[in-house]
Amino acid sequence: MTAPHDPLTPFANGPREPERHLTSLSGWRSFVDDQPVIPVLLSPDERAALSPAELTRYDEDRLDHHTRLLVVATSTVQHTVTCGRRLVLLNRHAVSARRGLIVSGPAGTGKTTAITQLGRAHELLDRARHPGVSDRIPVVYITVPPAATARMVAVEFARFLGLPVRVRSNITDILETVCGVLVDARVGLVLVDELHNISLTTRAGAEVSDTLKYFSERIPATFVYAGINVDRAGLFDGTRGQQIAGRFTLVSTAPLPYNSEWQGLVATLEDSLRLHDHEMDSLTALDRYLHDRTGGMIGSLSHLIRGAALDAILTGSEKITKAGLEAIPLDHSSQSS
Repeated sequence: MTAPHDPLTPFANGPREPERHLTSLSGWRSFVDDQPVIPVLLSPDERAALSPAELTRYDEDRLDHHTRLLVVATSTVQHTVTCGRRLVLLNRHAVSARRGLIVSGPAGTGKTTAITQLGRAHELLDRARHPGVSDRIPVVYITVPPAATARMVAVEFARFLGLPVRVRSNITDILETVCGVLVDARVGLVLVDELHNISLTTRAGAEVSDTLKYFSERIPATFVYAGINVDRAGLFDGTRGQQIAGRFTLVSTAPLPYNSEWQGLVATLEDSLRLHDHEMDSLTALDRYLHDRTGGMIGSLSHLIRGAALDAILTGSEKITKAGLEAIPLDHSSQSS
């Protein structure tokens, strides 16, 4: 039987959302704690000695490995983490006018990866500074729902914390509850993703912007926003936009050009493969093709290589070839770039 919980307190032992769902406290903590074990490739003799059941488990472990998105410390990730950490420190003793960060760029250019890695780094540092303390919530991560209203965004904060929200709960009660919990939990970083779902030209969008501003004034934390080309979509227009522009640093993301960083990214992804017959450096030899195919989009590159690796295991070929890569369909943006 689930123990009752205080409606003003995040529950640790109550109902849990999916562990990998970043927009819940349990899911976020699982993400921060996650240290996946990389499968060791067996020798041909060791593999041949496996029973059918053991071989199935071995292959499943390798399949699971290739389904994971390998996080590579690209220049965008490094720059975002550096800027974010700097702002957190500058805001540490600020009582008002705290500065924030906006990460903006096309889809598939690593915005979510960058801000979640910033959040993970911040939480790990906070845990190191406060060992054995379990009642802290260093980071909050939410996404802005499509056609969001102010109440919907407030509910996203409550949902992350595991706070029950009743249909009749008004936005004022939700705001007060969320702010009280986050202040008590000493939150230091608030990540708001999918910011492009807010339009300041609409009344609802303006109210969402005001709600986020209210949160930033009540909660002594650094706010980080991310969204698709939000700097070009009117985010900095008008009175509200000018307020945002005056308080937030902009980090722009873009497809990677074909250069040494791209080549290094391909090499890193190839090194992560766990395939028995793959010829090492065969992917790096295709780095120009991979760039042309994906348009320099990091997300598309990862999808392409991981998809080809899964096919290589499922078909038994155990290697990635250009023909295998050609068989993987990509998103429309990459195919039309």
